[in-house]
Amino acid sequence: MLTVTGATRVLVDRSTQRTGDVLVDDAGRVVDAVAPGGESLDASGCVVTPGLVNAHHHLLQSAFRTLPGTRGVPMAQWLPTMAAAYTAADLDPSLTGAAAGVGLAEALLSGVTTVADHHLTWPAGCSAELAAGMAVATAGAARALGARLVFVHGSARNPAAEVATCASAVVSALLPGIVGGVSDDGLLQVAVGPAGVHSDARETFDALAELAARYGLRRRTQANEQVDVEVAAREYGRRPLELLAEWGWLAPDVTLAHLCDVTPSEIADLAAAGVTATHAPGCDVPMGWGVAPVAALRAAGVTVGLGTSGGGSNDAGHLLADARLALQVSALVGPQLDARDVLAMATSGSAAGLGRPELGHLRPGAAGDLCVWDVSGVFDAGVADPVAGLLWASPGRRPRHVVVGGRVVVRDYRLVTAEEAELVAALNARLTSTV
Repeated sequence: MLTVTGATRVLVDRSTQRTGDVLVDDAGRVVDAVAPGGESLDASGCVVTPGLVNAHHHLLQSAFRTLPGTRGVPMAQWLPTMAAAYTAADLDPSLTGAAAGVGLAEALLSGVTTVADHHLTWPAGCSAELAAGMAVATAGAARALGARLVFVHGSARNPAAEVATCASAVVSALLPGIVGGVSDDGLLQVAVGPAGVHSDARETFDALAELAARYGLRRRTQANEQVDVEVAAREYGRRPLELLAEWGWLAPDVTLAHLCDVTPSEIADLAAAGVTATHAPGCDVPMGWGVAPVAALRAAGVTVGLGTSGGGSNDAGHLLADARLALQVSALVGPQLDARDVLAMATSGSAAGLGRPELGHLRPGAAGDLCVWDVSGVFDAGVADPVAGLLWASPGRRPRHVVVGGRVVVRDYRLVTAEEAELVAALNARLTSTV
């Protein structure tokens, strides 16, 4: 049992906030009351929020930040530069595990309790055994740190038959015998998703859709990015969303990331199809790839989550910092977003896209995932609304405490479950070994 005490404000969900304690029972669920005893966590001078949910990351890219030739370049130039770096690094389970350890530790230390890792990068001719090993290494890193992980088995120009074989092996390795895509304890989920119509043919989309139907998995892909629109026009004479609709990938179980270039009629089609979306401004804005019209998507009824994308385009996995950026750039493409709406995107909006209604809020029955943010210092002095101030004030803010399923995984700004220096050393050693 865990009791979080003394908070200045508790953000239960988008429309509900209160003072008082937050109680998490032994099953890791938020409750109205618990028996006396158990662990207590001091939240004096702090705001408590649900744990953040990063709906779109590429954890492998945590090993490939600020590479020469990858900053502020067209996506058509960025993609082959990143691909060359992956090839040179010799992709294997040791690299995916080490990169995931660093990326997930960064996530927890910045208040992200759930990460959706869209893993698109596999060695040429990747075997089912190797793919399963890479996925197991990523899941093992999450388990060791105490983070929730959604492993999205993706594809980027891989042959459709190979994708189907490897994805099936990954599902069997991560969630043997489980239909529905989520482990019994809720710490691990599996989904599927090609990189996009710019890299994957209909056969790959069909193969992963069949796998999703067989195992009850969510589907995710990237759409209407810079390259996506260009390639779809050149190779198909179509718009990406037209192709996705024809291929059966506009549906309530599908989440689309980016959506920088969408028309009003396309937004209406997305809303009618029940698709969810993920905004990734920390990737799209600094790279010059566009800004998704989030206000228009939300106004049409599209549920929007928030993601960081990976270290190859966004060199940080700090979702709250990207929430702040989302606020700042929103007025460039529509009305200014509200801070609580963006926090809802980073919590319940992202969770909705994962099909996880127990995440992203602190109502009774919710998963006991929460962050304790200290707002008592000079960075928050003069802030009239401490909830809005979480985004507008103190850029780079980090939580004092982080809890996942009732387990304290960050205490007083430090990981409880691992040593940062050891995670960094493991990744550096793995990268040095292939130089």
